[in-house]
Parts: sequence; C-alpha cells; structure tokens
Amino acid sequence: MSHVTLVRHGQANTAARDEASYDRLSDLGRCQARWLGEHLHDTGERFARAYSGTLERHVETARELALDFEVVRDARLNELEYFTMAQLFAEQHGVTIPGDREEFVLHLPRLFTVWREGGLEGAPESFQSFEARVSDVLQEIAAGQGRAIVVTSGGLIGMAMRVTMGLGMQSLAHACLAIENSSLHRFQPLATGLALTLFNAVPHLEAPERAHARSHL
Repeated sequence: MSHVTLVRHGQANTAARDEASYDRLSDLGRCQARWLGEHLHDTGERFARAYSGTLERHVETARELALDFEVVRDARLNELEYFTMAQLFAEQHGVTIPGDREEFVLHLPRLFTVWREGGLEGAPESFQSFEARVSDVLQEIAAGQGRAIVVTSGGLIGMAMRVTMGLGMQSLAHACLAIENSSLHRFQPLATGLALTLFNAVPHLEAPERAHARSHL
C-alpha cells in the first residue's frame, strides 16, 4: 500500500448558494492551486498517480497543479451536495441556511446529524452511501502502487478522517470547517489501517506576503 495525499480544491465561488454556481474556482482559487503545484515541484515532491473528482473545481485545481501525468477522474471523489441539503433542511426543518462562517459552525453538525438519521427527504444520497463511497475509494487508491495525490473537497476529506479515525458528528463537522482551500492531508498505510499523518498543511501560503491568500470558503 502507498500513502495518499488529499488536496482540497482552491477557493470556489464564495458568493454562491447552490451547487452549480459554487462549482468554479475564483481567481484566488486558481492562484492557490498554481502556488501549490510550484511548491510541490520546487521541493521535489513526486507522485506516481493522480486522481480527482469530476466537479469543475476539482478539474481546474488539478490542471493548475501542472502535474506531469494524466489525472484519473472518479465521481466517488465528488463532494456531498451541501447547498442542496441545506435547502432541504430549511424547507423541512425551518433551519435557515447560514450566511457566514460563524453560522456554518452551528449549522453543519445539525445538518449532518439529521442527514445521518434519514431526516432529509429527497437528499441526493444517504449519509451511509457517502460514507461508504469515501471509504471504498480511499482504500482502493491506497492499495495501488506508488504515492498518490488526490484533488477533492473538504467534506470528503472530513469523511476520510471519520472512516479512518472514528470521528463523531461534532468532530466531523469541526474537521470539515477547519479545512483550508488548497490544503494537504496525508494518510499513511499501516498494518492496522490508514493513519492520518498530515492535516491542513498549506506550506505554499505560509510566507507573510501570501497571508491574504488563506481561505476556508
């Protein structure tokens, strides 16, 4: 088995409140991804395989990384449909869609709990289905030969932490909220399973002149 590095996509359309509008990188998002690609190249970080989800923000981020080989697109690496479910949550349970980061902190664990318990009628997929596909694709990639880099989304990275570390709902929500755009997360295979060895690293954004480029939404 080989270690797997998950990359959250660059900043997307932060003004969006639906899935289609959100699914494109901002100018900052493209810059974040390009800087990450340059950092990986300059530090000699090399991968044998590359994967991404099929969403436009995943594809754009992978393109900006300027990897030297083909990126395999896999829909199992796509994000949960947060905006769709938040709208259902508002309609069915009267919980207002959050307008800022502080409101997201309170909203996300409530939404995840209701979703897990089957309380969102018409949800695009069940919580259990999302959990299973994340576990399956992570294990499949880890079983391949050579180190892998994977461009995906924050919710999927949070779920990867849940399935490897047994996170509860509050901890899962906190992990998802902490994940920065274009951040790195690494899972190392051990005899007993996958272990998280790197979380939320942004070495390409740590210089003082790039402090403005760090973002979560």
